Amino acid sequence: MSEGTLYDKVWDRHRVTTLPTGQDQLFVGLHLIHEVTSPQAFGMLRERDLEVAYPELTHATVDHIVPTADQSRPYEEDAAEEMMAELEANVREAGIDFSDPDSGDQGIVHVIGPEQGLTQPGKTIVCGDSHTSTHGAFGALAFGIGTSQIRDVLATGTVAMEKQQVRKIQVDGELGEGVEAKDVILEIIRRLGTEGGVGYVYEYAGSAIEDLGMEGRMSICNMSIEGGARAGYVNPDETTYEWLEETDYFQDPERFEELKPYWESIRSDEDAEYDDVVTIDADDLEPVVTWGTTPGQGIGITEPIPAPEELPADKQETARRAQEHMRVEPGETMAGYGIDVAFLGSCTNARLPDLRRAARIVEGREVHDDVRAMVVPGSQRVQEAAEQEGLKAVFEEAGFDWRNAGCSMCLGMNEDQLEGDEACASSSNRNFVGRQGSKDGRTVLMNPRMVAAAAITGEVTDVRDLPETEVTA
Repeated sequence: MSEGTLYDKVWDRHRVTTLPTGQDQLFVGLHLIHEVTSPQAFGMLRERDLEVAYPELTHATVDHIVPTADQSRPYEEDAAEEMMAELEANVREAGIDFSDPDSGDQGIVHVIGPEQGLTQPGKTIVCGDSHTSTHGAFGALAFGIGTSQIRDVLATGTVAMEKQQVRKIQVDGELGEGVEAKDVILEIIRRLGTEGGVGYVYEYAGSAIEDLGMEGRMSICNMSIEGGARAGYVNPDETTYEWLEETDYFQDPERFEELKPYWESIRSDEDAEYDDVVTIDADDLEPVVTWGTTPGQGIGITEPIPAPEELPADKQETARRAQEHMRVEPGETMAGYGIDVAFLGSCTNARLPDLRRAARIVEGREVHDDVRAMVVPGSQRVQEAAEQEGLKAVFEEAGFDWRNAGCSMCLGMNEDQLEGDEACASSSNRNFVGRQGSKDGRTVLMNPRMVAAAAITGEVTDVRDLPETEVTA
C-alpha cells in the first residue's frame, strides 16, 4: 500500500492500468443504479450483445421518479411507470439485487447504500447521480458518472478517470446551538465557490468533522459536488465502524474483523502531503441559508445580503440576477423572508437523525396557515423507524404531509413540485432556477431544523429562537 492520502491509497489499489489517454482505468467495487440514468446504458449493452460483468457488485433502487404520495402500480404518470418497468426488466435479466418498493428497503440510492452496509471504507463506488459523493463519508472514493460510463461499468466493472488533486478542509472547534453539518458545507461552498473544487477531491478533517455522526458526514460529502469537487471523503474511524457493525452486511462478525485492517490501512497518513489546505473555525459558524440561486450564495442567518458590487467582478452579474429572481435586497438579512412550502427530504438531509432534530422543533407547534409542508423520508427503513419512534405523529399533528420514500421535491421529477413563484424552505442540495419543478419557484437551502422553524413561522427564522421539545413515542 502506497503512502499518502486515502485518495492516493484507494486509487492505487483499484487502478487496473493507465490508458493511452492518460486516464486511469479503475476497478469498481460497488455500482449503484436507479431508474433514470440506467435504461440507456442497458440498451447499449444489448446493442453489443454484452452482459453485466459483475451483477454481484451492482445494486439497484428506484428514487427519482417514484411517487411519494401514492405508490400503487401502475404509476399515474406514464413516463414514471415506463422507467420503473424497464428497470425491473433490466435487473431481473441481469440478476442484480433490487431494493424495490415492495421490499421495505427502497429509498434514495445514497441513503440505502450506507444503511444496508453496501457502502464501505476503501471501496470505489459509482452511480449515475452527481451526489454519489455522499458515500465518501465512509472513507470510500465515490463518483457520479454519466450514461456512457454506466455502460462501461456494467460491461467491464471498470471506469476510466483522471486523477485529481487533494484539498484538505480542516474544520476545528465545536458547532454551536442550531448549527449542523449542512451549515458547515454551505459555509465551505460560500468561501471557496461553486467552482472552487474543480480539479480537486476534498478530504474533510478536524475535530468538528470527527465529532459528527455518520449522517452529518454524509451531508457534507453529499454537497462536495456543489462546490465543484469531483468527490469528498472523511477518513474512517470508530464512528464509521460502529455504523457498519449495525448494518445487514456485517451481521457476521468475522466479515467485519476480516475487513477492518484494510479500512485502517487506507486512512491518510499523518505526514500525508496535500495540494491545498483550507481551515475553518467551527466556533464562528451560525445557521446558514442561501439568498440566491447557487449553494455558494449563502449567508449566516444574522448577516446582511451582500450588494453585487461588493463581490468579485465575475460574480456580480450572477448575484444581480439571483437577487432579482429571489426578490431580496442587499443589506437585508434572510430572517423574515416569507415562504410558501417547507420541504424536509433529499439525499442530503432525510435520514433518521435529521427527522428527529426537526421533530424537536415541530413538537407542540403547528404549521403556518399559509405553508404547505412535507416530510419525505430518505428510505423505507427510515420511514418505518420514524413511524415507530412517533415522529410521523409529531409531524402530522403539526400539519405536515408525511410521504413515502423518494427524491421528491428535491428535483421535482415526480408530482412533488413548486407551483408558480412559490418560495420553498428546503433541506435539499440545489437551488438553481427551476430545480424544484417551476421556473419561477424560489428555493432557500437550510438545515432540517431551520426548515422546521420556517414551516411553523411561515418565514425564514433563526431556529435558535425556537426552544426545542423532547419527542417521546
